[in-house]
Amino acid sequence: MLTTLKFIAILAASVFAGAALYVNVVEHPARMTLDTKSAAMEWAPSYARATWMQAPLALLSLVTGLASWQLGAGVGWAVAALLVGAVVPFTFLGIMPTNRAILATGRDLASLETHALLVRWARLHAVRTVLSLVATVLYLYLALGS
Repeated sequence: MLTTLKFIAILAASVFAGAALYVNVVEHPARMTLDTKSAAMEWAPSYARATWMQAPLALLSLVTGLASWQLGAGVGWAVAALLVGAVVPFTFLGIMPTNRAILATGRDLASLETHALLVRWARLHAVRTVLSLVATVLYLYLALGS
């Protein structure tokens, strides 16, 4: 059971981290080569779709990482779980205000303010990327070390 939980924790964190890294390194920079209106119009459905993938992955890794710790895997598993799990409250507290501003009804999608919001969103999203990458590396270190 413990081996299965560890595997799921690592897999979920890895997939989350890979998707987050892709967004920061590939998708968003490519999006930002478009004019601001087009970038904002592409961002909205991308954000909506990603939510349904990334939130469950972060929560799955959090739960299985904490369960691994509870079953004796060591405190490092709890630390890694909390790192990847931290993306959820960070999203609600740190990123959601920017998301809501970008999605606000009546927003001028071609404005400099919209462009600044998209730039800010990328910086905020990078925090999620770093948290999930650090969690993944820690999980892997712990798994390979035991």
